[in-house]
Amino acid sequence: MTRSSNSRTPSALLGALAFTALLASTCLMPLAPAFALSQLRTIPGDAAAEEPKAPAEPSKDDSISPGGIPMPDPLVNKPTTSPRQGKAEGETPGQNQGQRPGATPAEAGDGPVEVLTDISKIPKPVARMRELIVEAAASGDIERLRPLLGKGETATAIGDSEEETDPVAAVKGLSGDADGLEILAIMLDVLSTGFTVIDKGTPDEMYVWPYFAAKSLDSLTPPEKVDLMRLVTAGDVASMQEFGSYNFYRIGITPDGQWKFFIGGD
Repeated sequence: MTRSSNSRTPSALLGALAFTALLASTCLMPLAPAFALSQLRTIPGDAAAEEPKAPAEPSKDDSISPGGIPMPDPLVNKPTTSPRQGKAEGETPGQNQGQRPGATPAEAGDGPVEVLTDISKIPKPVARMRELIVEAAASGDIERLRPLLGKGETATAIGDSEEETDPVAAVKGLSGDADGLEILAIMLDVLSTGFTVIDKGTPDEMYVWPYFAAKSLDSLTPPEKVDLMRLVTAGDVASMQEFGSYNFYRIGITPDGQWKFFIGGD
């Protein structure tokens, strides 16, 4: 007997059974639950998904400015022996009414103050004495000041040196170090600023460094305030404004080239 054309081979039957079983198992598998977007886990490091951090507590240190820079401490009127810090509370370097010949900070504001910067346009004796002081101070050898300091009736007024007879020792006594190097540096700083002439046309005419000694601090322009802060700090400037005038060191030279004073104070 021959096979019918509709008969299937065993291998065909086995394949059909396997496909049917696979299809059934697939349909019976549980479906994975769908998650809402809010249920999805955030990706680490995703800045948009992270919670904002609370701002840091502001510094409670009054000595720190909002920008994080320490506020300047006054260099003048502090209780130390350094000339940049004053000698005692409320006392400025060299403060002595009897030791300020030709100095006129109390007269500041009485009239316009001419600020000079061109050394070539001043009397040659004045320019020469300034040059000699600069050279001596820059050398670091305080003894080189000795021949420049006046004697007798033309003695140079040094700070509050009423009890000191040796002028070099008097200058060194103003310094915060034993060798007088700090005070030499201050001389250089003072002589590097602009200057002015006080009591012009009188027997007391004097070339004075810096010009702040004769000018009202309230009238200073921004560039002039920068000049002033090359010598002292912002805290010192505030103290000077409260005091009423510039009260750091100044140098005076007469038209004939005598070094008249190196003093500080009111």
